[in-house]
Amino acid sequence: MSNPVKLSVIYYSSTGVGTEIANTLVAEAEAAGAEVRLRRVPELAPDAAIDSNPAWRANVEATRSVPEATPDDVVWADAVIFGSPTRFGNIASQLKQFIDTLGGQWAQGQLADKIYSGFTSSSTAHGGQESTLLALYNTFHHFGGIVVAPGFTDGAKFADGNPYGTSHVDAQGANKVDDVTRAAAAVQARRVVAIARALKNGQAS
Repeated sequence: MSNPVKLSVIYYSSTGVGTEIANTLVAEAEAAGAEVRLRRVPELAPDAAIDSNPAWRANVEATRSVPEATPDDVVWADAVIFGSPTRFGNIASQLKQFIDTLGGQWAQGQLADKIYSGFTSSSTAHGGQESTLLALYNTFHHFGGIVVAPGFTDGAKFADGNPYGTSHVDAQGANKVDDVTRAAAAVQARRVVAIARALKNGQAS
């Protein structure tokens, strides 16, 4: 029997939407037979900003037990799913800062030939979700990675309408993560694990 796919889910979430999506991805990937690491990137915002939004503070406190990501979590993995809310159509500075620490691993070729995918959320409909994922995917091309988007490979993806990754509109906190988003995340997790497994088995043979 082949070794299980090693997957890292590395994300930033301010008010908890990304945390919920990340947890769904982890559960679905584990159900598909993967060994999974869930990691959050460090928070860069000052306490004054965090305390101005009760949901932000609640998420910070609720995720303290989630280990912070390190470069090893990317090097270790056969596949990595990165997640970030959209910030003006791009990824959040917190996730960008972590990615920018990977230069040494990139220079050594340790980030190449892995599967990569992404997820996001926004407060408003559309809200830069697709451009955020495409901006994230630019990084994977520089890594020499293999981008695996969910596409419209399953009926659940027509419901959430984003072929680039999983995305959710939280409408300023009024629209909680629902079954549509969870189903989309399940499609993405299973597809990433399946293709990473096929690649891993092919390389082994």
